[in-house]
Amino acid sequence: MDERSTESRFQAFDLLASLVSVVDAQGHVVFSNAVFEDAVGMSRRAIVGSLMADYFSEPQALLAALRGVRDNAFSALRYDAALRRSGQEAMLVHVIVTPCVDSTDVIIEMVPQEQQVRQDREERLAEQARTNKELIRNLAHEIKNPLGGIRGAAQLLELEIGSTDLLEYTQVIIHEADRLQTLVDRLLAPHRRAHVVGDVNIHEVCERVRSLIVAEFPKGLTVARDYDISIPDLRGDREQLIQAVLNIAQNACLALAQRREAGDARLIFRTRVARQVTFGKHRHRLALELHVVDNGPGVPDSIKERLFYPLVSGREGGSGLGLTLAQTFVQQHHGMIEVESEPGHTDFKILIPLP
Repeated sequence: MDERSTESRFQAFDLLASLVSVVDAQGHVVFSNAVFEDAVGMSRRAIVGSLMADYFSEPQALLAALRGVRDNAFSALRYDAALRRSGQEAMLVHVIVTPCVDSTDVIIEMVPQEQQVRQDREERLAEQARTNKELIRNLAHEIKNPLGGIRGAAQLLELEIGSTDLLEYTQVIIHEADRLQTLVDRLLAPHRRAHVVGDVNIHEVCERVRSLIVAEFPKGLTVARDYDISIPDLRGDREQLIQAVLNIAQNACLALAQRREAGDARLIFRTRVARQVTFGKHRHRLALELHVVDNGPGVPDSIKERLFYPLVSGREGGSGLGLTLAQTFVQQHHGMIEVESEPGHTDFKILIPLP
C-alpha cells in the first residue's frame, strides 16, 4: 500500500484530539495524525518509517505490547508512558494499543494524562449532576407535601386565635412556609418546564442578560462585550440559556460588591468557537465557548470543588441554587460549565456543541 492510500485510509484519525500512530507488525510507523506530529515536533513525512519505540523514554512496554498483538494475547492493552518530544520535556501519556481488525497493523492511541484527568473529572461531575438531580427531585417532593399542610394549619390556627399578640407567631409560620415553598419551586423548576428547542443566537442571549445586569447593577460596573459574530446559531432553549448565563453573571456581580463600591468592577461576555473539542465523552467538530469573566475576589478555595452542588454558596444569604440551575440547563444542551478562578480573575466557560 502506497503512502497516499495509507493516509486516505487513516485520515479520520486527524479529527481526534488524542495522539494516534499506526504501526506495522515490526513497529515501524505507517501513519501518524496531526496531533501526534505537533506533539513530537516532526512532520508526518519524517515520522513515517521510523520505529515507534524510539518515541518513548522507556520503550520496553510498547515492544511487549506489539509482541502481544502478534501472539493474539489481547484485544487491547493500556499503560502509562512518557513520550519523547523534540526540544521539549517528555509528555506523560496514557497509551492504548489496539490491533486493526482488517490488517496486521496496530493502532497506538496516546491520551495526554492532563486530558485523561480532565475526562475523568468531566465524568465525575456528570455523575454528580445526575445524582444531585435525582436527590433534589425526591427531596423537593418530600418537603412540598408536608409544607402545604403546615401552612394550611397555621392559617386555620390564625382564624381561631383571638389574641393579636399570638398572630405574630402564625404569621412567622406562614411566611417561612412560603419561603420554603419558593425554594422548593426553584429546585423543581428545571424538571417542570418542557425543553423548547429552536434556533438560538448566542449574542442575543448575551445582550438580553447584559441589559438585565446593567439595570440591576447600574453603578460602579462596566459590562464589556468581546464577541465572535461569525458563530452560527445553535439548537437550544433560548429561555433556559438566558437563565443559565444570567445566574452566572448575577453571581459574579454580587461577588464584585467591593469593586462596585470602588467603581472599578468589570464583567466581560466573550464568545469564541472551539474546534475539535472533547467533552462529555464525545468529540465535537465545533463548539461554542461563552466566557463570563469578572475581576472579583475569586471563588473561595473551600467551595471550589463543590461549586455546582445545590445549596452551596460562598456568599452570606445566598441560596446556593443559581450555579446548580445554570449547570443543569447547560447539561440539557449536552454542554458543560468549567471554571478557572484566582483573586482578580474568575472565568466561567460555557461549552455547548454547535451544529
